[in-house]
Amino acid sequence: MSGRPFAQVDVFTDTPYRGNPLAVVLDGSGLSTEAMQAFTDWTNLSECTFVLPPTTAEADYRVRIFCPGRELPFAGHPTLGTAHAWLRAGGQPKGAHVVQECGVGLVPIRRDGHRLAFAAPPLRRSGPLDEADVALIARGLGVPRTDIVAHSWCDNGPGWRAVMLASAEQVLALQPDAAVLAGLDIGVVGPRGKVGVVGAQADGADTLFEVRAFFPGQNGLTEDPVTGSLNAALAQWLIGSGRAPHRYVAAQGTALRRAGRVHVEQVEDGTLWIGGDAVTCIEGRVDL
Repeated sequence: MSGRPFAQVDVFTDTPYRGNPLAVVLDGSGLSTEAMQAFTDWTNLSECTFVLPPTTAEADYRVRIFCPGRELPFAGHPTLGTAHAWLRAGGQPKGAHVVQECGVGLVPIRRDGHRLAFAAPPLRRSGPLDEADVALIARGLGVPRTDIVAHSWCDNGPGWRAVMLASAEQVLALQPDAAVLAGLDIGVVGPRGKVGVVGAQADGADTLFEVRAFFPGQNGLTEDPVTGSLNAALAQWLIGSGRAPHRYVAAQGTALRRAGRVHVEQVEDGTLWIGGDAVTCIEGRVDL
C-alpha cells in the first residue's frame, strides 16, 4: 500500500466525536516543515502531529506539532492523541512510561488502563498579567473588569494568558470579540456550582471547573474544544495558589456541544499528571 499510516483520534473523551479531534501522521520521515504545515492547514483541525524517530535514547519517538499557520513546541491533546495512535499502531515503550520528545523536551506519558496522562511541563512564564492586559481581555470577553477574580500567565509553550471568573455559568455565557482579542491566546476558567473549588457541587456536576480557550486561527479568533496545554498550566496555577485541590476534573467544550473531560492529579513527588481518554475515529493512509 502506498502512502503514510494515518489516524484521526478524538481526545479527552471516551465517546467518538465528543472531544477534540487530532490528525496523526504516524511516519513523518522526510517531510519538510512546509509540507507538514500545508497538510495541517488542509485538515482544518486544531492540530496535526507527525511522528519521527527520536534524537535521544531516552525517548520512544519524536513528534512535531502543528496548528493552522504555525508549529507548536508543545500541546496537550496532541501529546495524548499521538501516544494513543502510536500505541495502537504497535508502538512499544522502552520503560514504564511512554516518553515523547518534542519542542519543550521529553514528556513522560503515563498509562492508566485506557486513559493516558502526560506530566505537565514546567511553566516558561507565570505570575500575574499586566493590568493593561487584564483590562483588554475583559473588554474582549465582554465582561466588567471586576468579574475577573484572578489572572496569571500560564505559558508552557503556547503563551496562554489565563483569567478566572466567578462561575461556570459566566464562562459559558462569554461571547468574545475577535477584533479586541486578536493575537492573544486566552484561557478562561470558572468554578462550577458554588464559588470556590472544594465542597459539594450545587448543580450536581461531575466536574470542578469549566474551561474555555481562545486563540488566533486562520479565520480570526478560534475556540479550542479541549486544551491539554492550557489545563496543564491552569492546574499549576490553581493548585499552586490554593484555588484547586490536588485532584479534580475539568470540563471543556460545553459551549461547542462537546463533552471534554480533563483529569488532573498532582502526586506526592509534585508531578502533575494531565489525563484523558482517547478514541480512534479514522485509520488509513495518506499520500504526502
